[in-house]
Amino acid sequence: MNPRRAAGAVLGAGVLLSLLAGAAVTALGVRVDGTSMSPTLHQGDRILVSPGSAGEAHRFDVVLLRATGKDALLVKRVIALPGDRVAIVSTPDDPFQVLLQEGGRGPVRRVVAPSWASQAHRTSACCGPDGTRSARPGLRTVPEGAFFYLGDNPDLSDDSRAYGWGALARIEGRVGARALPVSAASGIGNRPVLEEYRGPSP
Repeated sequence: MNPRRAAGAVLGAGVLLSLLAGAAVTALGVRVDGTSMSPTLHQGDRILVSPGSAGEAHRFDVVLLRATGKDALLVKRVIALPGDRVAIVSTPDDPFQVLLQEGGRGPVRRVVAPSWASQAHRTSACCGPDGTRSARPGLRTVPEGAFFYLGDNPDLSDDSRAYGWGALARIEGRVGARALPVSAASGIGNRPVLEEYRGPSP
């Protein structure tokens, strides 16, 4: 085979592989609808779920789930796991302070996410016995088989504050990568961290 034909064959194979990869992403990827996970994920992004991760939750992972009593798929951030205690405290200076006591023991610490500081402006006290919004903040223990979840854009997210505790059994998988758009980073960023909390005890 002459060099020109060889180059054409390689180019053709590359184009074919690209088309097949695009078709696979379209078929297997899940399209993000809405802005509840902005700026981590945007309307129209396509995400891929890690194989074998259904029913699993790790703190601060982004997961694909079905809320209790709701059949639509949601993409949200896991905040608290079974046995953890969680609350949201609002003050005039800071309307959205998410507090977490890991395993229900030790210090109560603050969950800090890069996206929350610029987007959380509405007061949002939590939690009631079922994990939903409450008139006053209160540390609640996440029940066995459940978890507490939020959107990365909390002012525009329907999450545990609306639907209550999530069920681990209703997690369809952990979001492993963003497949489209190609121009965006493939990883899932804006992962929260835990910091010392010195405010009033809820």
